[in-house]
Amino acid sequence: MHWQIQREGRAWRADEAFDRYTMAPGRIEMIGGKLLYDNEARLALLGLLLENVGADAAVNIGDPAIWREAVARLP
Repeated sequence: MHWQIQREGRAWRADEAFDRYTMAPGRIEMIGGKLLYDNEARLALLGLLLENVGADAAVNIGDPAIWREAVARLP
């Protein structure tokens, strides 16, 4: 999947909405203290949410130093 995460969130266009919708889990479940079954499902849900809310909103959750560290480690 090629995510289109931007600074501001966005609604999905008509030509992509159904494909995105089918990627979402049918239900949210917790297994071993984590949401969903595996990291692949978690990352898919995260990508969907990030497209909708945008990066600016995401980096305001949690400690900004953690976000800076993560970005600094990018190749």
